[in-house]
Amino acid sequence: MLTRRHILASTLAAPAILRFGIGTAHAATTLKISHQFPGGTVDKGDFRDRLCRIFAAELAKRSGGEITADVYPNSSLIKTNAQFSAIRKGALDITLDPLPYAGGEVPEANIALMPGLVTTYDQGLRWKGQPVGKALTDLLADKGVILLTWIWQAGGVASRSRTILAPEDAKGLKIRGGSREMDMVLQTAGASVLSVPSDEIYTAMQTGACDAGITSSTSLISFRLEEVSKALTSGAQASYWFMLEPLLMSKLVFDGLPKKHQDIILSLGSELEAFGRKGAQADDTEVAKTYEKAGAKVSLLDTATVNKWRDIARDTAWKDYGAKTAKAANLLKLATDVSA
Repeated sequence: MLTRRHILASTLAAPAILRFGIGTAHAATTLKISHQFPGGTVDKGDFRDRLCRIFAAELAKRSGGEITADVYPNSSLIKTNAQFSAIRKGALDITLDPLPYAGGEVPEANIALMPGLVTTYDQGLRWKGQPVGKALTDLLADKGVILLTWIWQAGGVASRSRTILAPEDAKGLKIRGGSREMDMVLQTAGASVLSVPSDEIYTAMQTGACDAGITSSTSLISFRLEEVSKALTSGAQASYWFMLEPLLMSKLVFDGLPKKHQDIILSLGSELEAFGRKGAQADDTEVAKTYEKAGAKVSLLDTATVNKWRDIARDTAWKDYGAKTAKAANLLKLATDVSA
């Protein structure tokens, strides 16, 4: 039998799944939500942090306080690159995490930042209801992860020196691409690459370790890259860089919750997708204003230029990814079936 001391010990030292047991069915459960982005409030700040805080507030409201959540921004709870692994093991309850960061453990996850594969928000969000969405969701579930909220973000390029629009503009520069596949495209274009999470781009550019960083519009703003940039390439009009940055939950933790709480979590996750899209698209517009105010030159990608990057990606990154595993090949085929 669990004693009060055992229950208290597990509450302090373990994730939510270990806080369920005999005699604790009616006790309030507090989930931990971690992410790498700057913290704010429900009303102000990085929309990804706001989404997590809205999720937490609504979770408590809809469950009558039976299940709550605390938000830990800035990788203050778990380091950036360790969050996906922690979710899989049940050492973390929920994270809002760029899915390609999981590529080291689950190579198929790199489909979530395949250059030129997704070129519009509508196309990316259609994945959820298409066979590619089911295949990706099933793959993650097999790895111990529940995909709660589909959030796509367009990206752009912040540069310390010259504008990077077409592939030839990247030649000779050190650039952070954001995924193995994006790095392959950059290398084919003649650039060298640097692999760091988005919250380390500022330091890398400030010190000269890299000349430019490609990341989401929101991260281009939240991580203040305009302070170390002279040029911005915006993806507001068109982009070859779209990343899936979902709200993810540990399946181990999820499976240990009562069904009524599972239902609340799933419905809330779906409802927040509209908020996520609105926030991402608002930042696609806001990023240009932020960089212009800082004195940077702002340029927009167009469809013709995006297609140049896509052509390189199709011949390099897509082929490399599709040859990795049978599941990767299937995901790529299903994704290409979803038109822009």
